Amino acid sequence: MCRTLSAFPSTCLERAKEFKTRLGIFLHKSELGTESGNVSKFERGNKHSKEKLVPEDVLVWKESFNQLLSSQNGVAAFRAFLKTEFSEENLEFWLACEEFKKIQSAAKLATRAHRIFEEFICSDAPKEVNIDHETRELTRKNLQEATTTCFDEAQGKTHTLMEKDSYPRFLKSAAYRDLVEQALAASPSQSVRHVGECSHT
Repeated sequence: MCRTLSAFPSTCLERAKEFKTRLGIFLHKSELGTESGNVSKFERGNKHSKEKLVPEDVLVWKESFNQLLSSQNGVAAFRAFLKTEFSEENLEFWLACEEFKKIQSAAKLATRAHRIFEEFICSDAPKEVNIDHETRELTRKNLQEATTTCFDEAQGKTHTLMEKDSYPRFLKSAAYRDLVEQALAASPSQSVRHVGECSHT
């Protein structure tokens, strides 16, 4: 029985290459139109390079919304999906808040807080997120003495909204289902399990 990747039939190896290509194209789409400085890199400030495209990662994204957000490629794939719905502002705000929490300079914190508020929170903001009036006003008051927690309430609301609304649609989307199918075909563990099947194709 074949136990190493090099020993797999060529059809199995071709499936793995096809998956990597498809995921690469999908993630590339997420980088289009992200000129905004705070979210142009889906690494979200990670010092390391982009995650290696691993088929099994795609299967983990459906375990929970936080699993998706903890994956650089998962965030990029989710953003690509949101762009097709013209609703990426909630994710961009969430990412901006994650970057904001890393700021250590008090002066920079205050400046960045007002920029985020003007871009995502205030009425008629260019990327206005869907939050209630009370949360909007609470966030406005928090800006009077900006701290790393001043957007926590608003960020939590957008997280919940994405988790209950956009995330389920992402999992049901043709793009994600296609990636899952490719991941199952390309995954070494799946290939070992179905090596007999592959060898007869």
